[in-house]
Amino acid sequence: MRVGGSGPGDRGRRTAAVLIGAGMVAGAAACTGGGEADGKDAVELTVSPAGGGGQLRPDSPITVQAYRGTVANVTVSSGGGQVEGDLNADRTRWRSRWTLEPGATYTVGATAVGKDGRTETVGSRFTTAKVTKTNKVTIEAPYDKETVGVGIPIIMQFDRAVQDRKAVEQALEVRADKTVEGAWHWFSDKEVVFRTKQYWPAQTKVTFQAHLSGVRTGGDVYGGKNYAVDFKVGDSHISTAGEDSHKMVVKVNGKKVRTIPTSMGKGGARKYTTTNGVHLTMAKEDPTVMTSDWMGVSPGSPGGYSLTVYKSVRISESGEYVHSAPWSVGSQGSANVSHGCINISPSNAKWFYGLAQRGDVVTVTGSDRELEPDNGWGYWQMNWNEWVKGSALQRSVTTAPRADAATLSAQPGGQSPDKPRADGD
Repeated sequence: MRVGGSGPGDRGRRTAAVLIGAGMVAGAAACTGGGEADGKDAVELTVSPAGGGGQLRPDSPITVQAYRGTVANVTVSSGGGQVEGDLNADRTRWRSRWTLEPGATYTVGATAVGKDGRTETVGSRFTTAKVTKTNKVTIEAPYDKETVGVGIPIIMQFDRAVQDRKAVEQALEVRADKTVEGAWHWFSDKEVVFRTKQYWPAQTKVTFQAHLSGVRTGGDVYGGKNYAVDFKVGDSHISTAGEDSHKMVVKVNGKKVRTIPTSMGKGGARKYTTTNGVHLTMAKEDPTVMTSDWMGVSPGSPGGYSLTVYKSVRISESGEYVHSAPWSVGSQGSANVSHGCINISPSNAKWFYGLAQRGDVVTVTGSDRELEPDNGWGYWQMNWNEWVKGSALQRSVTTAPRADAATLSAQPGGQSPDKPRADGD
């Protein structure tokens, strides 16, 4: 049986607007210490923006530049906590890594060492502008502290259209205790998704941070806050359901643990055919009410239905589930009689429901109706090259434990994490 659902890519989204303060004025100058007056070999140090009461656009960087010497130390303080930054390879230039908090006051202190061993210290204090329009984000998956399956994507929905996708993508950071290649893909100007090239390794700890506060998403609209999600990839659960074999083989960490008789879409019409390809488990519902409304047939009409179904695991946005179907037990293992869902017995459904995590893999084979990449979480249906083309930066990233080298190198003045680094405090 299949529950009525929206079509591929037609998802409900929660939206809200956050309004803060007044307008902004852009502008920055450099605050300089030392210089030629101390001798031709004396170190010179500049900090930008310079101190003052002017309001600075929050997507302006903080930079520290040393001439005839190297940067020894940079401290940046504000009410928002630590400000991260990176040094270039020869330690002559430091740059803040992320955008700044709107409406915040920053104090910068920097020290450089000259070739003659003498030091120069410079400071700056400035305030960033408040913003009136912000772009709220909903993270559809994963949830904070959630244990998920090996296919899990990171899904972000924006309240307002993103005009500067590159600026947003540069602010997204994925770290993990195991190095995996992944990439972001924009499905619309309001939705961006991160997927790994191969499935996540089991038992991987992942941290996702969206450093969006102060990011200009387009026009006079800015990211209103930062977001952080810590999640864990649990055991590998990969199920393969054969439309022609009438069974679903479930493997846990590569070992077959159960073979389940199934009854899938009866066919005869495309809408009654189970979609072929790699699905991900999206949600668990117990119970859920499935109706014939999705077919354009009201429950009270001939051929209509309204059923309370138990132990249901959703695998697409178009209404496909793996669920308990006591009415089709006689056909399970031998014939396909459903409207598109994967019917299994109540006892098998109870077991599968208890096993399932969001992001587990359910691959359907033998069907001639392909799952669309934007139908629910059908992201694994897109080949890797096409997936990477959907990145605003046109490249993949790595989930190294410390930092994403591709993200850093994509920023002006950014450096890979093996280069010298000085964090603010």
